Amino acid sequence: MRQIDSDFLALPLRQLADAALQRARDLGAEHADFRLERVRAETLRLYDARLEGSIDADDLGYAVRVVKNGTWGFAAGIELTPEAAEKVAEQAVEVAVVAAPVNREPIELAPEPVHADATWVSAYEVDPFEVALKDKVALLADWSGGLLGHADHVQASLMQVKEQKFYADTAGTSTTQQRVRLHPVLNAIKIADGRFEEMRTLAPPAGRGYEYLTGTGWDFPAELARIPGYLEEKLRAPSVEAGAYDLVIDPSNLWLTIHESIGHATELDRALGYEAAYAGTSFATFDKLGELVYGSPVMNVTGDRTAEHGLATIGFDDEGVATRRFDIVSGGILAGYQLDRRMALMKGLGRSNGCAFADSPGHMPIQRMANVSLQPAENGPSTEELIAGVERGIYVVGDKSWSIDMQRYNFQFTGQRFYRITGGRLDGQLRDVAYQATTTDFWRSMEAVGGPQTYVLGGAFNCGKGQPGQVAPVSHGCPSALFRGVRILNTVQEGGK
Repeated sequence: MRQIDSDFLALPLRQLADAALQRARDLGAEHADFRLERVRAETLRLYDARLEGSIDADDLGYAVRVVKNGTWGFAAGIELTPEAAEKVAEQAVEVAVVAAPVNREPIELAPEPVHADATWVSAYEVDPFEVALKDKVALLADWSGGLLGHADHVQASLMQVKEQKFYADTAGTSTTQQRVRLHPVLNAIKIADGRFEEMRTLAPPAGRGYEYLTGTGWDFPAELARIPGYLEEKLRAPSVEAGAYDLVIDPSNLWLTIHESIGHATELDRALGYEAAYAGTSFATFDKLGELVYGSPVMNVTGDRTAEHGLATIGFDDEGVATRRFDIVSGGILAGYQLDRRMALMKGLGRSNGCAFADSPGHMPIQRMANVSLQPAENGPSTEELIAGVERGIYVVGDKSWSIDMQRYNFQFTGQRFYRITGGRLDGQLRDVAYQATTTDFWRSMEAVGGPQTYVLGGAFNCGKGQPGQVAPVSHGCPSALFRGVRILNTVQEGGK
């Protein structure tokens, strides 16, 4: 297990927090919290095995959030002195005072046990920021060069983030945390007979270190060796005939459907109408809790901020809440929501489940998505066994484009690869495929989920929410799954994408 970097611990974390929190107390705040963080992000992009661009960003600062007279106040700063921290606290209190006359709902936070001097570090072995830039570029160039013999162009990228946070509040909680994540992508492009096709790696972003690229967690050489064959077959594939099909959906595609139709729909602030930015509100309103038949009885979905290597995994959220796993859909029934401390108390749901997050020291924490995952069936079938149970259908692999309405209800998804299933066997690739449904019709049509051996943790770095906008990393695990009678569109004939 790695340790928190000594240069971060050498910052005057406690001194700044003590100065800010004491000043907030002196000014009459009922609650105050202090968050100092450093977020380092590096992105490399190669085109045809040559470095096209490199970005290395480093964001260091702190924020003070207060509740005074039942009203939020927030301010941020970058000057690392106790005197400056006191001024930031004064600004946060002043914001609360100014906003109080227009505040219609007093802010109260669900109680939370005190976690004093807690430390947490994510599960990784090699810090990608300790690997020389030239070595990372060389690896991506080598992988790209291997594909260029079979493609007209190859795009490659590597995104890496190290996030370090110190949190303290007036209740006595203090936490220090560090996590690392990265996302490698290679995309091969080929043009033949007036057709343009591309094929991208399926390796998901992960809360891992550089070891992810060199053999731990994903076999990149094996996947890259298969891409030329996939691309050639896709170029020759016939266009799909629109109609109703049984689908076997691979985790590399289904994670995104989970994100859009379950993850966003069960954020409680959306379900209550407090949030609509980026993804709208939700059809899964609070009055449906415990009653809505979200899906079939084999549908069990959890929120989990503790999943190993998950992108939303952390020890404590940005309100000092110890993270945990919780039910969202149980046996097909809506069983819970993703919560922060305010929403938990407001709706009488007890404690928060640790879903407050801010993407930078300059932003206030908002309710953000946990690792929302569809659970596999114990001793469940393999992907091949699911396919064997389909007479006429399609096997869907890899994510691509999608569309969903502002209630998270009507949607359409495409993918990287589609295979015709005939008599329980794969029967060549298809193209121009999109599946379309309402959220509840889709999940109620799920007849079977695969076993743990089919489970993969997918995800994204850039889930958007809030105004001003924030981005958050989040993972979604799932097994392969079988759906009956799903509507399939031909995207060329329908004009879809």
